[in-house]
Amino acid sequence: MKERRQQDIWDIRTGQVHASVFGVFRLKDRNGQEITIANRRARGILAMLCLVPDEPLERAFISRLLWPGRFEAQAKASLRQCLLELGKLLSSFDNKLLVVTRTHVSLGGTAIPTDLFCLEHALVQGNYSQYFQQLTAISTNPLLDQLNFGEAFEQWLSCQRIRTEQRLKTAVLTKLATLQGNANTLDYGLLLNAWLQREPDFELAANNSHNQHTKIAVLAFSGMEQQDYFADGVVDEIITMLGQVPSIKVAGRSSSFGVKDSQGSLPEIAQILGVAYLVEGSVQRQGNAVRINVRLLEGKSGFEVWGNRYTGTVDDIFTLQERVAGAVTIGLSAALGLTLSAPKMNEITHNQQAYDLYMQGRALSRRIVGEGVLETAIALLEQAVKLDPQFAQCWTALAEANAYVTVFTPHPDKLPFVTRMAECASKAMELSPTDGHALVMLGVYHWTHNNPLAALDLAFKAYRLEPNNSEVLARLGSFLAYCGLTQQAMPYITAAAEQDPLNGRHLVHLSSALLNLGDLVAARRIGEKIVAVGFPSLWLAVASAAMGESELAVKQYSQTRLMMNAVMTVPTGTKPMSEQELDAYWQTVSKGICSGQEQDRLKYCQVLEIMYASLPDQSDVAIVLPAIWMGHGQMVFKTVGQQVTPASMSCLISLWADIEPIRQVRLDPDFMPFAAKIGLVEVWEKYGWPDLLPKPNTDN
Repeated sequence: MKERRQQDIWDIRTGQVHASVFGVFRLKDRNGQEITIANRRARGILAMLCLVPDEPLERAFISRLLWPGRFEAQAKASLRQCLLELGKLLSSFDNKLLVVTRTHVSLGGTAIPTDLFCLEHALVQGNYSQYFQQLTAISTNPLLDQLNFGEAFEQWLSCQRIRTEQRLKTAVLTKLATLQGNANTLDYGLLLNAWLQREPDFELAANNSHNQHTKIAVLAFSGMEQQDYFADGVVDEIITMLGQVPSIKVAGRSSSFGVKDSQGSLPEIAQILGVAYLVEGSVQRQGNAVRINVRLLEGKSGFEVWGNRYTGTVDDIFTLQERVAGAVTIGLSAALGLTLSAPKMNEITHNQQAYDLYMQGRALSRRIVGEGVLETAIALLEQAVKLDPQFAQCWTALAEANAYVTVFTPHPDKLPFVTRMAECASKAMELSPTDGHALVMLGVYHWTHNNPLAALDLAFKAYRLEPNNSEVLARLGSFLAYCGLTQQAMPYITAAAEQDPLNGRHLVHLSSALLNLGDLVAARRIGEKIVAVGFPSLWLAVASAAMGESELAVKQYSQTRLMMNAVMTVPTGTKPMSEQELDAYWQTVSKGICSGQEQDRLKYCQVLEIMYASLPDQSDVAIVLPAIWMGHGQMVFKTVGQQVTPASMSCLISLWADIEPIRQVRLDPDFMPFAAKIGLVEVWEKYGWPDLLPKPNTDN
């Protein structure tokens, strides 16, 4: 909440007027009598101010919204008249309620208490019974219902509704997590039941402890080595179909496939994945015949609960997959006592050759690392869409593979891949408008064109379409976090990491967000998990350095050197270094980031300047990320400011830690021009300003 909302700076009960912004806008006096505002547009002005009490509204902006189509002079004259009428009406209660300047209109210091403020106030104070009563009164009423002044006003109001609902929901999620952590089941239940008054299916998003969801992981099916991709396709369809069932939470594919070669027992795997049940199986394909075995296992014991065998042919593989996924759903229903219905089967393609190419290409793209892996994956996927241009899922996979090239390979010219990513994502959306993954990939493209606001809007739309898709959750959470809106981002980032706990990218987002929120212990704990799943130790080291353990942090950071040419690639355009040169380079890098010594930081900053002058990709993550961590603002501005890439945009999440020397980037006088250039200011004006960056006072 804004600072004004965080402090109880007035007694709500003694306010002379009170406004209702949920449902039809109403203004009442202290006795509950409605105050009539005859002028419809004057009522609209006051409603707008009550909805955003902390934000002075520009007079020109109000004129455009409330008098669309009028000449500017006429609109300004009408606005002056409305403000005079409104000022006279409110002055009988408090001369300070309305503040009008030559350029702006705002509510005064005491403002006007609203039902929205009272609701948020009750939650901050922990008065859950009052919160319940207020939500019951509000019910599902939308904000400022029945106010209509044209398309521009409707667009503004729609944005405010989304922003407010998201703020309310985030606050509830945060409180629920705190209450659950404190084992306060009474208040947890009160708060959950209260919010259910407004959002009946909120239990899905809250991830509460009432066991409303059965958590299941579908493990990689075994098969002949040269046909692994075929078995993976069967598993993918089961994961996709089970993911549509509201009563089931399915572990993300990255995590379930991440334990494919694990030597751990089934109970240990279930514990790692955080699930109660495991689905495992095998696929045998001999010539044209296919046989699929499926078993449901109890996680704690590893005992089989249910099993079945299915046979078919390659020619009817799509029908066979539907049969298997539907039968697994029915089997789970009987075995677990759940009332389920088989979900709708997604039509993929009827072209068997296109499907085989798609599965091979996607299997390679998910490996990510390896010489020529992504290029081969793209070639296979391109062949598949050429055979079947209506293959929506393949277009999405092709968009993702092109994005991966820009992040994980030292390709000298990455912009063509960004363009192709957008083309493929757009084609996928044309064929399948509800594909949330394609929407967020299109959002990545908007980031590269300095339009994060469009990216965030698309991510919220994707979330509404697929709220349980871990890729959508991760993108929405990361987009918010890149903009400094970490509190808003946390529910989505946390949900993605919980659903796909072995996904290194999700863990990086979570560790970075925790660091931004000041929870250094948790950030380091997640940093350890990042290393455990095979990702670099950079984030672990940065968390240790923030905790003051510089010597340990230097050692942890330097461990990443062992991953060069394996998980990490050398920056584009660099020549291979000898072992001695690599050791010296990583010693400079590790000390520059983690030692806390100014001379080490300056030395590494000089190295970054040399890299910037010599590398063909001046926005390489090898320059941007350390520049942020070392507080080298000018380097950040001239790299990311020159070109946002899918790789460099992910570095922005690290800007928002309130620790030295990172905060020096935000304190740099050139930070705000940089933020405006890459589109962050537009995001803040719509979705709220970061806690670490107070909104500037423009009324001067």
